[in-house]
Amino acid sequence: MSATLEGGCLCGAFRYAIRGELGPIGFCHCHTCQKSEGVAFATTARVAREDFSWSRGEESSLRSYESSPGKRRYFCGTCGSKLFAAWANRDTLILRLGSLDGDPGTRPVVHIWTEDAVPWRALESELPMFPRGVPPRNDD
Repeated sequence: MSATLEGGCLCGAFRYAIRGELGPIGFCHCHTCQKSEGVAFATTARVAREDFSWSRGEESSLRSYESSPGKRRYFCGTCGSKLFAAWANRDTLILRLGSLDGDPGTRPVVHIWTEDAVPWRALESELPMFPRGVPPRNDD
């Protein structure tokens, strides 16, 4: 059983808990992450919807924006903190790790959408890099 992770937004209106394992941590360099986060790349990990719960603020000022068909990015309507993104038809959330309170206990393993990386970034890394997302798994 994994430890509970907690997090929330900058102003404290939203608090959440995760009771389960985080998926692999990755750095996403896509244009939509750059624009929505205001950064060169977003640090994310997937988490099962059933493992995510609100401890404060679920109904207060949670806002979302559909950045791609079927994908919404959720943020605090008061302070603007990005919390997670979610595809309507998937059972996982894409957690923004900057919203966690502490150490998730694991480290990043990949860079994705590197073809969109900003030209001024320093992208020296020993982690695998994929120009267009993560290739499909071959579970044969």
